[in-house]
Amino acid sequence: FEETGVRSEFRSLLSIRQQHQHPGAFGMSDMYIICRLSPLTYDINFCTHECLRCEWLHVGELTETSSTTPITSRVARLLLHGLEQGFDKIDLTMEELPAVYSGMFYQLYHRQLPAKS
Repeated sequence: FEETGVRSEFRSLLSIRQQHQHPGAFGMSDMYIICRLSPLTYDINFCTHECLRCEWLHVGELTETSSTTPITSRVARLLLHGLEQGFDKIDLTMEELPAVYSGMFYQLYHRQLPAKS
């Protein structure tokens, strides 16, 4: 919402990119978390301080263009696979578990375990 003005609903966690000791990261690690969202609004009102351009594209277009980053292309291919084969094949599922010492709950994201036979 912050960058695009599009309101959305969380669906799943798709992937996490991590980098350590990357030049220009001030000695810090960098985590880039990619979520699958469903739009609740479609009008784009993007932040001109953070974005040069913002538009809706068909996900297939992102897999084919040479003007995107490797991570964007890979995630687009992942989404296409989910659309074709079902998102249960790509989503990291979330399970809410109790924290042992605080009595609170946390969310654990992981690949779905196969059903017991």
